[in-house]
Amino acid sequence: MTNPTRRSLLSGAATSLILLGSFPVAAQRGPIGADGIDGYGSYDDDRLYRDEAGQLYRRRDGRYVPYGERSGAAPPTADPDAEAVPRRRVAEPRPADKIAAARPLDNGPIDHARAYAAIPDEPFPVAAFNFKRMNPVFLRQEIAYTGREPAGTIVVDPRAHHLTLVQGNGRARRYGVGVGKQGFSWSGVSTVNSKQAWPDWYPPKEMIARTPSLARQVSQLQSGLGVPGGSRNPLGARAHYLWQDNKDTLYRIHGTLEPETIGRSVSSGCIRMINQDVIDLYGRVEIGARVVVLG
Repeated sequence: MTNPTRRSLLSGAATSLILLGSFPVAAQRGPIGADGIDGYGSYDDDRLYRDEAGQLYRRRDGRYVPYGERSGAAPPTADPDAEAVPRRRVAEPRPADKIAAARPLDNGPIDHARAYAAIPDEPFPVAAFNFKRMNPVFLRQEIAYTGREPAGTIVVDPRAHHLTLVQGNGRARRYGVGVGKQGFSWSGVSTVNSKQAWPDWYPPKEMIARTPSLARQVSQLQSGLGVPGGSRNPLGARAHYLWQDNKDTLYRIHGTLEPETIGRSVSSGCIRMINQDVIDLYGRVEIGARVVVLG
């Protein structure tokens, strides 16, 4: 990589929110060494992206994968940037994400008493949900699926307030959700670009300014003013970050502090779930999964 290219890349990573710089297109067509550019092989495009948590990604085979600079031998000492700019490393998984990844899936028949019981072994305890007060149509169910979407696809029906995860073999897993209120609804196809357990929340500055109670909750976090992940965070126990056309939509599929709002149109566009349900979904959804929000 030439020095001007490296400087351009690092400058982009420091100053941009979504598109963080690029390599020359010609470099993508021919590998550098045996492994291809950056040691990862070919990519779909030559750009870097970053989500709101600061994680860098590149798009590979239609999916966004964590970005790390080229592996291999250290740069020669004659390189003027060798000491001034340290080599970027792939970020270590967050402890909460490690715990989430290790959580076993419950693939047995859905028993609501078990499905909505308290979960004490999370980084933050998840209280039991009183499912008996909820309309049964919005509780987790295994259903027949006759649609055309392939296994692994998430289909959201805002009118019915349902999120369906297609499982293949004519079956699907359905959950009740809260969706965008009038003026905040949306539809289209997006991709699960990343997902986090107990994520931080970064509300827009305008929201902080007009909400005194929120202003008292935010603090300086890694990526700006926000609410740290935890039992008081509006994103709940899990969040799936939705991208569209290589850009962060700012919409999420996430947990909630207000499970009583499931089945209603109350959010600012995000898709909210009971914490037990979003934990179950998180363990079944792959990065790069297709998300279809019906009109």
